[in-house]
Amino acid sequence: MLTMKDIVREGDPVLRKVAEDVTLPASEEDKKTLQEMLQFVINSQDPELAEKYDLRPGVGVAAPQIGISKRMFAIHATDEQDKLYSMGLFNPKIISHSIEETHLEGGEGCLSVDRDIPGNVPRYSRITVKGTNLEGEEVTLRLRGFVAIVFQHELDHLNGIMFYDRINEFKDKLKRELPNLKG
Repeated sequence: MLTMKDIVREGDPVLRKVAEDVTLPASEEDKKTLQEMLQFVINSQDPELAEKYDLRPGVGVAAPQIGISKRMFAIHATDEQDKLYSMGLFNPKIISHSIEETHLEGGEGCLSVDRDIPGNVPRYSRITVKGTNLEGEEVTLRLRGFVAIVFQHELDHLNGIMFYDRINEFKDKLKRELPNLKG
């Protein structure tokens, strides 16, 4: 069972590497790892298990966050219509996205970051993602809102990007557009 001791913290070089594609069909080892990652996220949302094993609640985890530089992540999150997205994906990628952007009010958090980092993280409002699920099936998902943000956060981990990198990009863009901005 994965616990917070297995989560790599910011500063570890694996979090800044572009992860390698998973060879498909996925090996039994990769499937087992991805299943454990999904179980970790599910357990982290169970108040009793979270307390018992000292788990921080999360809605997703990417393989680099457990020290494995492979393109896979697990999500356990509910959208605004109460539809549950609970899955592991191998080699996920965005195949299309909206021009419109959104962000989470109150900012984003991350299991690999042990501090609060304020700021808006710009994300696409709608995305279409393609990947291979734990059963070996290729899936295409059209996502919007909160779940789209979660997927983008985890996809960033596969590309060596931390959520706060996007806050700074956003601030830099604002400074160029509004040169008198302080901060």
